[in-house]
Amino acid sequence: MTKTTPILLLGAGRMGGALIDGWKQAGAFAAPDLIVVDPQPSQAVLASGARVNPPSAELARARTVLLAVKPQLWNAAAADLEPHLAPDAVIVSIAAGVGAADISASFGGRRVARIMTTTAVAIGKGVASVFAPDAEARARAHALFEPVATVVDLDDEVLMHAATGVSGSAPAYLYAFVEALEAAGVSAGLSPEASRQLARATIAGSAALLAQSGEEPAELRRQVTSPGGTTQAALEVLMGETGLGPLLRDAVAAAVRRSKELAG
Repeated sequence: MTKTTPILLLGAGRMGGALIDGWKQAGAFAAPDLIVVDPQPSQAVLASGARVNPPSAELARARTVLLAVKPQLWNAAAADLEPHLAPDAVIVSIAAGVGAADISASFGGRRVARIMTTTAVAIGKGVASVFAPDAEARARAHALFEPVATVVDLDDEVLMHAATGVSGSAPAYLYAFVEALEAAGVSAGLSPEASRQLARATIAGSAALLAQSGEEPAELRRQVTSPGGTTQAALEVLMGETGLGPLLRDAVAAAVRRSKELAG
């Protein structure tokens, strides 16, 4: 297999910076194997040990290019970078809504993998949905993300929209749920601080149990629901006709629609 490093990060904002943090924590790639091109690198990136904004001649060393700029900027960034890259460099893109064929065309026909990921890569708990038209590009994407994420391969590029709705946007759904649960606790008489501690620790612990137990969420739900008890009373609201099921179907559908709109 072709060597993965050096890795050139085109853009090191929130997601690019999260990957650098995650790779460092996992010991996945040595700092000298990272090259960053970013007009306004953060202090954390500057202190990471990566080569930041080196002379253009050094860019040809990159075996893998992580396209991590904002979607509206990717085309101009590609035009500036493409002439300096090695012909066999592989492009791994996390630019939302930008198709693999368009990326390949702007990068001189180079192989491309598309990724939809989450910022939890910073702590090695991310998720990465991968679409790649060829095996080498897919392998390169796995090499970059397996140290910091659960990696799921998609067979069709159109499924990137669904992956956005179910995974890419979903951390915000959970944070919104926690916000609402904290507010509900205050409405029930808890102090804001008590409700904050109870809601956050309970959600974090429950998510950890789901991840580590291997049990289906429906089984874990049944285990903590006594017939006729308080949990059942709450679930009759949450799982009712206007509860979480239809709400999340509508939420994911809205995210999918917007993803398609942004993709043009």
